[in-house]
Amino acid sequence: MNPDALVDLDAAITELRSLRSTGAVLGLLDVDDEFFVLLRPTPGGVALMVSDAGAALDYDVAADVLDLLRIDLPPDDEALDEPWPEGDLAIVADLGLPADELEVLASQVELYPDEQLVAIGRRCGFADALAEVVDVT
Repeated sequence: MNPDALVDLDAAITELRSLRSTGAVLGLLDVDDEFFVLLRPTPGGVALMVSDAGAALDYDVAADVLDLLRIDLPPDDEALDEPWPEGDLAIVADLGLPADELEVLASQVELYPDEQLVAIGRRCGFADALAEVVDVT
């Protein structure tokens, strides 16, 4: 994906919609090693998930995800001290990672977003394809 997709959610969605595939199309964005976003075009729009909704305070792309989901940040800043996964947590359930397990994985503070995405790829069966396009160690 174009690097603009990391800062412009509309660009990421447009780029994903332009891809032709016989299977599921899933976008994985690792933003500044702070959080990740999963995007999946659907016939009626796009399914979205952000690993930490609190990132919306500092990153426009996370704020855009919350805007599309029509979710507000809590007024209590202390609620944002821990990762707060938000959105369609069942976004990859049909690929083998149930919503409750994705929520637990996204909440793992000891893992960097790229490590979380690798774990998602392993669980959903696209780890090899992911390793081909990113530097996975």
